[in-house]
Amino acid sequence: MGAIQAALDAQELTDHHCHGVVTADLPREDFEALLTEGGVWPGISPFDSPVGVSVRRHCAPLLDLPRHAPIDDYLARRAELGWREVNRRFLAAGSTDVFCVDTGYTPDRLTTPAELADTVGGSAYEVVRLESVAEAVAAKGVEPAEYAAVFRAAAREAVGRPGVVAVKSVAAYRTGFDLDPARPSADEVTEAARRWLAAGGRLADPVLVRHLLWTAVDLGLPLQLHVGFGDNDIRLHRCDPAHLTDWLHLTAGTIPVLLLHCWPYQRQAAYLAAVFEQVYLDVGLTLHHVGPARAGAVLAEAMEITPYRKLLYSSDAYGLAEFYCLGALAFRRGLTGLLQDRVDADELSLPDALRIARWAGADNARRVYRLPGPS
Repeated sequence: MGAIQAALDAQELTDHHCHGVVTADLPREDFEALLTEGGVWPGISPFDSPVGVSVRRHCAPLLDLPRHAPIDDYLARRAELGWREVNRRFLAAGSTDVFCVDTGYTPDRLTTPAELADTVGGSAYEVVRLESVAEAVAAKGVEPAEYAAVFRAAAREAVGRPGVVAVKSVAAYRTGFDLDPARPSADEVTEAARRWLAAGGRLADPVLVRHLLWTAVDLGLPLQLHVGFGDNDIRLHRCDPAHLTDWLHLTAGTIPVLLLHCWPYQRQAAYLAAVFEQVYLDVGLTLHHVGPARAGAVLAEAMEITPYRKLLYSSDAYGLAEFYCLGALAFRRGLTGLLQDRVDADELSLPDALRIARWAGADNARRVYRLPGPS
């Protein structure tokens, strides 16, 4: 084992964007629904995909099964062990000790941040999803002219909770990023609120999404933005992060902006991280979906021009504890191979490679979110 692999294998990761895991035993149909960002279609199992194959290859041994165990054997053994033991094994295998948990999407019964961290004796922090705050304000009832002030107050209350370290927006799902970058006027916000509150539904008005992003700036915490790959609510061509360029110019010198996931726009995200002081990125979610075999290729594109202090680790694990294991494995393997190749080619010294691995795995996130420990 080389020094880089040994260092990354030994390092506890800081997962700067993740979710809870399910607290129930899952029948096959529910497991398959969580295995994919798409649907479960007749005759096509999500197990027959790169992520499904990776689960059977890399997760089966943690359930005391052979590599590539048949699907039925895998699910039977999972049920035999029970969800508590399954979650413990996979979270422990990820060797992650700090979790920044997005609590804004919980259609299933998921672990709380504290429950997630307690599974492995780690630490948990919360990421507040601002669309959820806005939709809660609307659900309680608010006059259009009062919406901006009430939303701002609710957002400030939410980020004032103990353990909150960041906010998040899913504007990529609701409108995309090809928005007017300017802060909307009070009259524009009131009129947009009037339309939205009358129509109901999710927050998807472009003016109110702009207002939400600017409210995030005012809150002063790091802002996480979903970019690229996700479920079919996204219009992929509209969530290219390059659309954020003018907004990033306007918000220079304010808050860190964390671009999450990014595939297939990891190169555009890398460009933004290279030219804007406040921009950082990860390729979480992507890594467990492409699997350990292709993780290095995605990381290589993300790191072509990204300053090494700008790359963070995340799993974006949701629902299935397997994703914590796979995300960490793919990150470690991909980054190890990439750094080792550069050391072998004499493009990096070994001390530099070890420093970059330490930064990406934990220290960069600790610095951006002002978490305890080395940064």
